[in-house]
Amino acid sequence: MTAGASRRGPLVHRSARHGAALLVFGAVEFIVGMIVTQIGYPGYSLSRNVISDLGNTGCGYWGGSGSFTGDYACSPWHIVFNASIVIMGIALIGAVLLLRTAFPPRRTRTIGLALLGVAAIGSIGVGLSPENVNITVHSVSALLAFLGSGLALLTLGIAMFRDTRWDGFRTFTVVCGLVDLVALALFVSKTYLHLGAGGMERLIVAPVLLWAIVAGLHLLRIPTYAPSGLRAA
Repeated sequence: MTAGASRRGPLVHRSARHGAALLVFGAVEFIVGMIVTQIGYPGYSLSRNVISDLGNTGCGYWGGSGSFTGDYACSPWHIVFNASIVIMGIALIGAVLLLRTAFPPRRTRTIGLALLGVAAIGSIGVGLSPENVNITVHSVSALLAFLGSGLALLTLGIAMFRDTRWDGFRTFTVVCGLVDLVALALFVSKTYLHLGAGGMERLIVAPVLLWAIVAGLHLLRIPTYAPSGLRAA
């Protein structure tokens, strides 16, 4: 066995590709859900309104953007947003279960995927408990989604070390996680850097969605295991 063989080769198990497909699907359908809901939201502002305003099942001052700007929240197409974020969470749980073989068998893999699962549960909680229905559950769920995903990317970035399947993506993964966590800290401290509450919250979410799409597409491009070929080798 050569020295280079100690690095995992550029192949993935078929289950990992299925997980990658779920990763891409979950992120894309959520982005589409947000855009569609924003179109139906009168006067929605990407900087003034937080993302959760899109899920309000009634109209009023609910503690979302109202906590930051005093804006009146009213989302006629809230069902689209709430359904899309729940679907994303479910897809992410499926991805977590299927992506194990896409990483070396290390403790960081287990921790990273578990944190991604926590983020998925948080996403589902956000959709099932809109801010005007139960602000406490909604806020805790959002924190789990934001913090869990950021920590997950940092940990998975470490898990990718010396894995040829992730060459060129380790730094990208870690940077996405860091941007998420820094933006979260700024958001919690109400330091919006001229982006507004909504803009800063999107800076928390955007790196994670971008990573899910890019990493998922990357895995989908890698050939699957070829058992007969491996035995012959």
